[in-house]
Amino acid sequence: MSKIGIFYGSSTGSTSEVAQRLGKALGAEANLYDVASVDASEVAGFDVLLLGSSTWGIGDLQDDWEDFLPKLAEQNLAGKKVALFGCGDADSYPDSFCEALAKLKEGLQSTGCTFIGAYEPEGYSYDATETEQDGKLIGLCLDEANQSDLTDERIEKWVALLQSEL
Repeated sequence: MSKIGIFYGSSTGSTSEVAQRLGKALGAEANLYDVASVDASEVAGFDVLLLGSSTWGIGDLQDDWEDFLPKLAEQNLAGKKVALFGCGDADSYPDSFCEALAKLKEGLQSTGCTFIGAYEPEGYSYDATETEQDGKLIGLCLDEANQSDLTDERIEKWVALLQSEL
């Protein structure tokens, strides 16, 4: 079984709650860390990293990631599998829904990690987003403000996808 580290940034608590739900869905092998209070070197002990951020403004990372992402990019991520998750608002920001995930991916693109967890964007309502690449969402995108009734189902499907990719 792969050792999974869930690292998240959360300002209002939504992404923290999603991280906890993902940890529970993945079972005992998942460990949770708030990027506001953890050293980036903690990633060394994990085979799989789930990285979560809420999206602010027009596609911005959650504040704690601004300091943590460059430090994470300096770590040896070669051979690690990385899956992205986050919260956004597709109604108010249909042109930048969950774009913090794209910023995370961009920041880690050259680290030697392998990104997993991309899936078809069925059932979503946004106009465009950098988080959709090659016709797929690059990670789990949740809209807790407008579609919280779909969160459990989306988490369940995404966790099943991740488990098939591990």
